[in-house]
Amino acid sequence: MSDWEITPASYLKGAIEVPGDKSISHRLAMLCGLAEGQSTITGFLMSEDCLNTLEAVKQLGAEVVGSLQPTADSKSGEIRITGVGGQFKKPDGMLDMGNSGTGMRLMSGLLAWQPFDSGMTGDESLCSRPMDRVKAPLEHMGAEITLQDDGCAPMTIHGKALNGIEYELPVASAQVKSCVLLAGLGAKGDTIVIEPRETRDHTERLLLAMGADLRSQRSEARGQEGYGRITLKGGSKLQGGGDWNVPGDISSASFWIAAAACMDGAELKVTNVGLNPRRTAILDVLKRMGADIEWTTGNGQRTTDHGVWEEVGDVTVRGASLTGTVIEGDEIPNLIDELPIAAVVGALAEGETIIKDAKELRVKESDRISTVVAGLKAFGVEVEEKQDGMIVKGGSPITGGCEIDSCGDHRIAMSMAVLGLFSDAPVSIQNVDCVDTSYPGFYSHMKELTADE
Repeated sequence: MSDWEITPASYLKGAIEVPGDKSISHRLAMLCGLAEGQSTITGFLMSEDCLNTLEAVKQLGAEVVGSLQPTADSKSGEIRITGVGGQFKKPDGMLDMGNSGTGMRLMSGLLAWQPFDSGMTGDESLCSRPMDRVKAPLEHMGAEITLQDDGCAPMTIHGKALNGIEYELPVASAQVKSCVLLAGLGAKGDTIVIEPRETRDHTERLLLAMGADLRSQRSEARGQEGYGRITLKGGSKLQGGGDWNVPGDISSASFWIAAAACMDGAELKVTNVGLNPRRTAILDVLKRMGADIEWTTGNGQRTTDHGVWEEVGDVTVRGASLTGTVIEGDEIPNLIDELPIAAVVGALAEGETIIKDAKELRVKESDRISTVVAGLKAFGVEVEEKQDGMIVKGGSPITGGCEIDSCGDHRIAMSMAVLGLFSDAPVSIQNVDCVDTSYPGFYSHMKELTADE
């Protein structure tokens, strides 16, 4: 296993284009693999997680052409997928989804209505994450799913004829919502998903772009019960083909945006990054804390042969003095991946930053509440762990001189590396191979941006 040695920095300037969006890359691989036609995807995230999804799609009968190796180059991820035209073929063995909860949960929705039995497994981390949250709605639709006694993978799926259902999400989860919608593609009748809080909508956008009969209804007030109601008509045949261009991942960009926002004299521009309104809550939080930050979709929107589907643009940020804030409620689902770096920003800001309503962090690649709290304490930060979040007391020196175990969690490794730039002494971030699941070039990009010329 690899370690990073992070030395304090007083300089962060430049322009950067981060690799392609992880959520979108997963979804494009699956849906282009299922659809009719040959699709060309540029900007695909060539990380371990997304490559595992591509390999699964290949085993299910789609033709995938491209250099399928992890790479940090944001412009190198061009692949071609020729879809199966609506029905996968039975794979030869278990599908290995690696570390990807997104891959496993979304794929389970597609496999549930195929005319064969299949199975999925993953690494130790993935096989400790809850999968009964997708098992329950799929079985309500008529699927037959077998999990381990603890409700985790490996997962066996016995393909069945499904019926559409109306399902209210018990937790705000784009993964569970997407699983049910993808199962609805092969179900009889309408599948209706009700989400109590707004979550990322990449799946809905792509289904619409590929010709699915899908409608979304929204109530006037955020947070109302039944806030979002998505209806998908079963039997829709997806039309793939054409060109798709994946924008940069705002979750990956958030590490550099946060670092620049907190560092005196820093100036950073992130270009060609996805700015889907349901992914930009981290920018809103930083702005509220006093960050000198602006973003624009002046680069337009992602337009394909199928129409407009994702906003894209640039983010510019300069160093400023920040103050603490409260992150809670409706904001949480739309920055769930950015909460570790938000906690780091809280440590660098003046006053308290309170994160609550975020119990979902406990069932990520690690228990992210406990791992973030442990990491902050190792840096000398005063922080109090709560069941659904934490209270970070900022303004104290970041002592450094410590060793941080990432616990195999890519977002913990990268968040603590950013905090190390502000420490009084070098730090060691251990077990960082996990970063290759989402951002293979993170460390080299850090060196580039903090190299004082």
